[in-house]
Amino acid sequence: MRVYPTEHIRNLAVIGHGHAGKTQLISSLLYLAGTTPRWGKVDEGTTVTDYDEDAIARKITLNISVAYLEHKETKVNFLDTPGFAGFVAHARPALRVADCALVVVDGVNGIEVQTEKTWGYANEFMVPRFMVISKLDKERADFGAALDSAREAFSRAIIPFTLPIGRERDFRGVVDVVRMKAYEFDENGKARECAIPTEGREIVDAAREKLIEVIAESDDSLLEKYFEQGTLGEEDLLPNITKAIASSRLCPVYAVSSLTLVGLQNLLEGIIEFAPAPNYHEAEQGHAPADMDGQPILRRYDANEPFSAYVFRTIADPFAGRINLLKVISGRVKPEMVVLNSTRGTQEKLGALHVMQGKQLEKVDEALAGDIIACVKLKDTQTGDTLCDKAAPIVYDPVQYPEPAIAFAIEPKARQDEEKINAAIHKILEEDPALRFTRDPQTKEFLLSGTGPLHVEVVVDKLKKRYGVEVNLKPPKVPYKETITARAEVHGRHKKQTGGRGQFGDCKVIFEPLPRGQGFVFEDRIFGGAIPQQFRPAVEKGILEAAEQGAIAGYPVVDFKAILIDGQTHPVDSDEYSFRAAGRKAFRAAIEKVKPTLLEPIMNVEVTVPQECSGDIMGDLNARRGRVQGMEMRGKNQVIKAQVPLAEMLNYQSTLNSLTAARGSYHMEFSHYDVVPANIAQKIIEQAKAEGRIRAEEEE
Repeated sequence: MRVYPTEHIRNLAVIGHGHAGKTQLISSLLYLAGTTPRWGKVDEGTTVTDYDEDAIARKITLNISVAYLEHKETKVNFLDTPGFAGFVAHARPALRVADCALVVVDGVNGIEVQTEKTWGYANEFMVPRFMVISKLDKERADFGAALDSAREAFSRAIIPFTLPIGRERDFRGVVDVVRMKAYEFDENGKARECAIPTEGREIVDAAREKLIEVIAESDDSLLEKYFEQGTLGEEDLLPNITKAIASSRLCPVYAVSSLTLVGLQNLLEGIIEFAPAPNYHEAEQGHAPADMDGQPILRRYDANEPFSAYVFRTIADPFAGRINLLKVISGRVKPEMVVLNSTRGTQEKLGALHVMQGKQLEKVDEALAGDIIACVKLKDTQTGDTLCDKAAPIVYDPVQYPEPAIAFAIEPKARQDEEKINAAIHKILEEDPALRFTRDPQTKEFLLSGTGPLHVEVVVDKLKKRYGVEVNLKPPKVPYKETITARAEVHGRHKKQTGGRGQFGDCKVIFEPLPRGQGFVFEDRIFGGAIPQQFRPAVEKGILEAAEQGAIAGYPVVDFKAILIDGQTHPVDSDEYSFRAAGRKAFRAAIEKVKPTLLEPIMNVEVTVPQECSGDIMGDLNARRGRVQGMEMRGKNQVIKAQVPLAEMLNYQSTLNSLTAARGSYHMEFSHYDVVPANIAQKIIEQAKAEGRIRAEEEE
């Protein structure tokens, strides 16, 4: 494959709601451009970018896929992104490396929830946008209604560059508003010029006039000319459209049907002519590695700058091994180069370079600034890393993924799969940074966390199909703790005589509650030799062992102080074990006097929802024993901050989706432990008894 200079590259992240037609649009554009001999269809499972067997079976995109076409001396890289709530966060790294976004809107449904969310991501990364209104051949498709919904949802100049000729099944052509020409299309998507229909001509003229106004407003000299002449000619219009798009003053809209190919030729020509090339934008900002001075550094999209690249996706391919997808930000890269992974401080030898067409790898001899390539079998490089010239190190900040919204305890169905499950999940984690895999130190459970139930379900399917590991999922245990609320002085004695050397340990201990979060404090107040110095730590160990087993529900006891004040020893029978046993007995003796109670983890929760949903959300949080701490506006959304018990948040994602029509999101992190209300504590204690968590006192 030929090497393309930066100005002849276009990088587009294709974003929008699930089932809006993103994957089919890319597949049809590849076919129209002659890049693929076969016209892939989503319904047939033959598209280039949905090649994963789970994606084909579910007919949804699960992660970023890359494809490209070559047209008019230009290479167009498409980044196909998921549109379903559980996977939409993967649009973020695609937008991080895209120079333009292609927002696909369903012509029947108009703007939908995840369209708004991905549009927000594009705002975050300041990415210019094209809009495509698709499926205009479908029953009830309405270009005008979809366009109005976009203008209502997004405050910017959204102007049609093509308007449809015909509706629904009769959608057969488009009017090019930029050049004021009309086209009808044959079954192969080839355009034939025709007359602009007289019906609806006023809509065409109004769109043209609005376009001229927007272009005039983008430049002072053009605005002056517009006021003088009352219009602008093509010689003023065409050269300034890309400038207006790149500065996000203009979002062009194209009318298409991906399944009849109507309007796609105009869209492809528009991408080539008007979408910004990588070097159209300002330089990328990075910084020097932390072990240097960490100062900001700018790199331009220029092949003559030192080499640097950002890794935005990792694929764990069962045949090719690890594949890293990266965007070359500056300089040029060739096979076998030795580069610096400045994120990790290690060197990598690149080996062969490839471009990706779905799952197919094709070797390239070189790649210049702005292009997207793939490297295989790098040792240490992961998603979010920076590769660069050793002589000119730079680090680009990685994309932040949202916190997982739901967690499941995971265990293999077969004990012999325990080793395999760890290796398999860590390979999946390389591909999907939105996942988390942790072990709760208290409950000892392995927890798999994702953005929603479907996200975790897909991982479970992948474990079974790709790695041959079957697992069970269940709700995670809440890591309750226990504490004491009263002071007590107790006596713990351990004495055993079975013939020969016996066991003897005796201690007096005061137990006192501590402020929340203080943990455990042991204080030795023995004066003299009531207990020899070498046995006193054993008393502390015994108390800690007993506290770990719990007082009322089998959960660890925390936030208390044990003060060793007195004891007795035997010259022959006393040893470390005996005093550990005495410490355990002292703790158990104290349980009846220190009024133990249950503690639960309280989380700081931040919920972001449309303003009209905030009342329902606050009501639901209150019903979950939450305490609302405050509210603030963030854009068009309301952010509600609250403290809520973790036990009440285990199923929150589904409720949030229901209350907000999946337009809400939330983040939570641990805040502190607090006392469980008595009525709820009693249920937890009863459940612990039923599960056998409370151990009978052992014979010693």
